[in-house]
Amino acid sequence: MENAAVIIVDMLNDFVTGDLKCERAKNIIPNLKKLIEAARKQNVPVIYSNDAHYPHDFEVVHKWGRHAIKGTKGAEVIPELKPTEKDFIVEKRTYSGFHETGLDPLLRSLYNGEGVKTVILGGLHTHICVRHTAADAFFRGYKIIIAKDGVEAFTQEDHEQGLKYLEYVYNAKIMTVDEIIKELSAKTGG
Repeated sequence: MENAAVIIVDMLNDFVTGDLKCERAKNIIPNLKKLIEAARKQNVPVIYSNDAHYPHDFEVVHKWGRHAIKGTKGAEVIPELKPTEKDFIVEKRTYSGFHETGLDPLLRSLYNGEGVKTVILGGLHTHICVRHTAADAFFRGYKIIIAKDGVEAFTQEDHEQGLKYLEYVYNAKIMTVDEIIKELSAKTGG
Protein backbone atom coordinates (compact mmCIF):
# COMPACT_ATOMS: atom_id res chain seq x y z
CA MET A 1 0.00 0.00 0.00
CA GLU A 2 2.31 2.68 -1.33
CA ASN A 3 2.17 6.20 0.18
CA ALA A 4 -1.37 5.87 1.51
CA ALA A 5 -3.75 8.49 2.84
CA VAL A 6 -7.06 7.92 4.60
CA ILE A 7 -9.86 10.15 3.34
CA ILE A 8 -12.96 10.36 5.54
CA VAL A 9 -15.92 11.63 3.53
CA ASP A 10 -18.81 13.59 5.08
CA MET A 11 -18.92 12.09 8.57
CA LEU A 12 -20.68 15.27 9.62
CA ASN A 13 -23.34 16.01 12.22
CA ASP A 14 -26.00 16.71 9.57
CA PHE A 15 -25.40 13.31 7.90
CA VAL A 16 -25.19 11.25 11.08
CA THR A 17 -27.66 12.93 13.47
CA GLY A 18 -29.00 16.02 11.71
CA ASP A 19 -30.99 17.36 8.78
CA LEU A 20 -29.94 14.70 6.25
CA LYS A 21 -29.45 11.85 8.70
CA CYS A 22 -28.46 8.40 7.47
CA GLU A 23 -29.61 5.93 10.13
CA ARG A 24 -27.02 3.40 8.95
CA ALA A 25 -24.10 5.81 9.53
CA LYS A 26 -23.78 4.82 13.18
CA ASN A 27 -22.78 1.30 12.06
CA ILE A 28 -19.48 2.51 10.60
CA ILE A 29 -18.37 4.93 13.33
CA PRO A 30 -16.42 2.34 15.41
CA ASN A 31 -14.67 0.99 12.30
CA LEU A 32 -13.73 4.45 11.06
CA LYS A 33 -12.47 5.38 14.52
CA LYS A 34 -10.25 2.28 14.50
CA LEU A 35 -8.99 3.05 10.96
CA ILE A 36 -8.23 6.69 11.79
CA GLU A 37 -6.37 5.75 14.99
CA ALA A 38 -4.32 3.10 13.18
CA ALA A 39 -3.47 5.53 10.36
CA ARG A 40 -2.31 8.18 12.83
CA LYS A 41 -0.19 5.59 14.67
CA GLN A 42 1.49 4.62 11.38
CA ASN A 43 1.96 8.27 10.32
CA VAL A 44 -0.47 7.82 7.43
CA PRO A 45 -2.15 11.16 6.66
CA VAL A 46 -5.82 11.47 7.64
CA ILE A 47 -7.86 13.88 5.54
CA TYR A 48 -11.46 14.89 6.16
CA SER A 49 -13.39 15.70 2.98
CA ASN A 50 -16.36 17.67 4.29
CA ASP A 51 -19.39 19.28 2.73
CA ALA A 52 -19.35 23.00 3.56
CA HIS A 53 -22.19 24.42 1.50
CA TYR A 54 -23.37 27.92 0.94
CA PRO A 55 -27.16 28.28 1.27
CA HIS A 56 -27.52 28.88 -2.50
CA ASP A 57 -25.48 25.84 -3.66
CA PHE A 58 -27.20 23.66 -6.23
CA GLU A 59 -27.20 20.57 -3.96
CA VAL A 60 -28.90 22.58 -1.21
CA VAL A 61 -31.44 24.45 -3.32
CA HIS A 62 -32.33 21.83 -5.94
CA LYS A 63 -31.64 18.38 -4.54
CA TRP A 64 -31.08 17.65 -0.82
CA GLY A 65 -32.38 20.73 0.97
CA ARG A 66 -30.51 22.61 3.66
CA HIS A 67 -27.56 20.59 5.00
CA ALA A 68 -23.92 21.00 6.03
CA ILE A 69 -23.98 24.79 5.68
CA LYS A 70 -20.48 26.21 6.07
CA GLY A 71 -19.83 27.44 9.61
CA THR A 72 -22.75 25.59 11.22
CA LYS A 73 -22.70 22.75 13.74
CA GLY A 74 -24.21 20.52 11.05
CA ALA A 75 -21.10 20.91 8.89
CA GLU A 76 -18.75 19.77 11.69
CA VAL A 77 -17.25 16.28 11.90
CA ILE A 78 -19.07 14.13 14.46
CA PRO A 79 -17.44 14.20 17.92
CA GLU A 80 -16.47 10.51 17.79
CA LEU A 81 -14.21 11.13 14.77
CA LYS A 82 -13.01 14.62 15.62
CA PRO A 83 -9.93 15.69 13.66
CA THR A 84 -6.68 16.44 15.46
CA GLU A 85 -4.26 19.26 14.66
CA LYS A 86 -2.19 16.79 12.59
CA ASP A 87 -5.14 15.91 10.33
CA PHE A 88 -6.22 17.83 7.25
CA ILE A 89 -9.68 19.22 6.50
CA VAL A 90 -10.65 19.91 2.88
CA GLU A 91 -14.04 21.53 2.38
CA LYS A 92 -16.13 20.69 -0.68
CA ARG A 93 -19.31 22.06 -2.20
CA THR A 94 -20.20 19.12 -4.47
CA TYR A 95 -20.22 15.33 -4.19
CA SER A 96 -16.53 14.94 -5.08
CA GLY A 97 -13.76 15.72 -2.63
CA PHE A 98 -11.60 16.75 -5.60
CA HIS A 99 -13.92 19.07 -7.55
CA GLU A 100 -12.63 22.65 -7.21
CA THR A 101 -10.90 21.90 -3.87
CA GLY A 102 -7.30 21.71 -2.75
CA LEU A 103 -7.39 17.94 -2.21
CA ASP A 104 -5.26 16.92 -5.20
CA PRO A 105 -2.45 19.45 -4.52
CA LEU A 106 -2.48 18.39 -0.86
CA LEU A 107 -2.16 14.69 -1.75
CA ARG A 108 0.65 15.41 -4.20
CA SER A 109 2.57 17.44 -1.58
CA LEU A 110 2.62 14.72 1.10
CA TYR A 111 5.37 12.16 1.70
CA ASN A 112 8.08 14.81 1.32
CA GLY A 113 6.80 15.75 -2.12
CA GLU A 114 6.64 12.17 -3.42
CA GLY A 115 2.87 12.36 -3.08
CA VAL A 116 0.15 9.96 -2.09
CA LYS A 117 -0.23 6.96 -4.40
CA THR A 118 -3.12 5.15 -2.65
CA VAL A 119 -6.30 6.68 -1.25
CA ILE A 120 -8.30 4.78 1.35
CA LEU A 121 -11.89 6.01 1.38
CA GLY A 122 -14.40 5.76 4.22
CA GLY A 123 -17.57 7.63 5.14
CA LEU A 124 -20.84 8.61 3.49
CA HIS A 125 -22.41 7.77 1.06
CA THR A 126 -21.09 4.72 -0.78
CA HIS A 127 -23.05 5.53 -3.94
CA ILE A 128 -22.80 9.34 -3.91
CA CYS A 129 -19.90 11.30 -2.37
CA VAL A 130 -17.61 8.30 -1.90
CA ARG A 131 -18.32 7.27 -5.49
CA HIS A 132 -17.65 10.71 -6.97
CA THR A 133 -14.50 11.17 -4.89
CA ALA A 134 -13.30 7.74 -6.07
CA ALA A 135 -14.05 8.70 -9.68
CA ASP A 136 -11.90 11.80 -9.48
CA ALA A 137 -9.14 9.86 -7.67
CA PHE A 138 -9.22 7.28 -10.49
CA PHE A 139 -9.03 9.96 -13.19
CA ARG A 140 -5.97 11.40 -11.43
CA GLY A 141 -4.16 8.06 -11.28
CA TYR A 142 -4.53 7.17 -7.60
CA LYS A 143 -4.97 3.57 -6.46
CA ILE A 144 -8.25 3.30 -4.57
CA ILE A 145 -9.13 1.23 -1.53
CA ILE A 146 -12.66 1.30 -0.15
CA ALA A 147 -13.20 0.39 3.50
CA LYS A 148 -16.12 -2.00 2.95
CA ASP A 149 -17.24 -1.75 6.58
CA GLY A 150 -16.28 1.92 6.76
CA VAL A 151 -18.67 3.26 4.11
CA GLU A 152 -22.44 3.35 4.22
CA ALA A 153 -25.52 4.54 2.33
CA PHE A 154 -29.19 5.21 2.97
CA THR A 155 -30.12 1.61 2.07
CA GLN A 156 -28.35 -1.75 1.89
CA GLU A 157 -29.12 -1.86 -1.84
CA ASP A 158 -27.50 1.56 -2.43
CA HIS A 159 -24.48 0.45 -0.40
CA GLU A 160 -24.01 -2.87 -2.23
CA GLN A 161 -24.56 -1.35 -5.69
CA GLY A 162 -22.12 1.42 -4.76
CA LEU A 163 -19.41 -1.09 -3.79
CA LYS A 164 -19.89 -3.12 -6.99
CA TYR A 165 -19.71 0.02 -9.11
CA LEU A 166 -16.55 1.27 -7.37
CA GLU A 167 -14.84 -2.07 -7.85
CA TYR A 168 -15.90 -2.55 -11.47
CA VAL A 169 -15.57 0.96 -12.87
CA TYR A 170 -12.71 2.44 -10.81
CA ASN A 171 -10.80 -0.76 -10.07
CA ALA A 172 -11.19 -0.05 -6.35
CA LYS A 173 -9.96 -2.70 -3.98
CA ILE A 174 -12.71 -3.46 -1.47
CA MET A 175 -11.27 -4.38 1.94
CA THR A 176 -12.43 -4.49 5.53
CA VAL A 177 -11.01 -1.99 7.99
CA ASP A 178 -9.12 -4.81 9.73
CA GLU A 179 -7.55 -5.89 6.42
CA ILE A 180 -6.53 -2.30 5.68
CA ILE A 181 -5.00 -1.86 9.14
CA LYS A 182 -3.07 -5.11 8.76
CA GLU A 183 -1.61 -3.93 5.43
CA LEU A 184 -0.77 -0.48 6.83
CA SER A 185 1.00 -2.10 9.79
CA ALA A 186 2.92 -4.53 7.57
CA LYS A 187 4.04 -1.71 5.27
CA THR A 188 5.45 0.35 8.13
CA GLY A 189 6.59 -2.52 10.29
CA GLY A 190 4.20 -1.50 13.05
